[in-house]
Amino acid sequence: MNILSTSLGGLDLLASAVLILDADGRIAYANAAAESLLENSLKVLHKQRLADMFINGEKLSAIFEQAREHQFDDKREDLVLERVGRSALQVNMIVTVVDDPENPVLIELRENVQKLKLDREERILDQTQANKELIRNLAHEIKNPLGGIRGAAQLLEMELPDRHLKELREYTQVIIKESDRLQTLVDRLLAPHRRPHIVGDVNIHEVFERVRSLIMAEFPSGLSIRRDYDLSLPEFRGDKEQLIQAVLNIAHNAAQALAERIIQGDAELIFRSRIVRSVTLAKVRYRLALDLHIVDNGPGIPADLKDRIFYPLVSGRDGGSGLGLTLAQTFVQQHRGVIECDSQPGCTDFRILIALP
Repeated sequence: MNILSTSLGGLDLLASAVLILDADGRIAYANAAAESLLENSLKVLHKQRLADMFINGEKLSAIFEQAREHQFDDKREDLVLERVGRSALQVNMIVTVVDDPENPVLIELRENVQKLKLDREERILDQTQANKELIRNLAHEIKNPLGGIRGAAQLLEMELPDRHLKELREYTQVIIKESDRLQTLVDRLLAPHRRPHIVGDVNIHEVFERVRSLIMAEFPSGLSIRRDYDLSLPEFRGDKEQLIQAVLNIAHNAAQALAERIIQGDAELIFRSRIVRSVTLAKVRYRLALDLHIVDNGPGIPADLKDRIFYPLVSGRDGGSGLGLTLAQTFVQQHRGVIECDSQPGCTDFRILIALP
């Protein structure tokens, strides 16, 4: 019996992607979830060879040949399917041999969301640790000669003859002022490593409200901050000042990204707090965690910056230091947490997860 002669409408109700391949390994059918996963309509996907859609498609070709030769009835396998210009798909694949010579193979793909999340968190942790080492080493390498440069400029200025002092002092002052600017930058780079972790009882809504008052003071018109709090959240042990700084850095970046909407008068930030159960953070399973969101309706983060926003000295704004999100991630990780970001035009959502004991 030709499988495509039967009604396949029910497959559109499934959350997993379902594909039916013909005898040449080309797509004969794709349900709605498959269209979404592969980011193309059935009209575009139809008659495309599935293996040709991925850089490492030879894995799919080999499995398809095994199925066509009836080497198995069904097979399960975890695959990472690499794509050109887009992130790889990590999927759990179920291949079933169908009694239909024209369309002999049915494939079900389920995106391995948990593995993706764990891999992303592991990358963030590794990246943050590398950043900390880089910052600490770089800051000390800059700091040592910087004092000598500034001191030499001061001595040079003192030795300038009076008749040339006015015209040459301008140059020595440039050296001194630029040295001071670099010193300030170095101090900011080293700040989270120098400051002791002061632990006390923290109410996360007090943190949000403090940040809200600071943002509203700086942006008194054109910006609204909507609060969506779960008031039943418990207090926890943490460094309140570090958490205020982390949330403020994120919210301040968001407010600056809303500049055009603030002028229009429809800029909005949302502060949301929830509890989430059974969370894995840094490969450790926690029964409960704070689930905090700072959401803005701005233009979104440029695609070329999305994977680098937590890197030090990376900024999407002219004049930005590129340290705000790096410090925020460092402070949150000191609280057994992580910051994640999901962004598209009209909605950028920074999510802070903090483990509770």
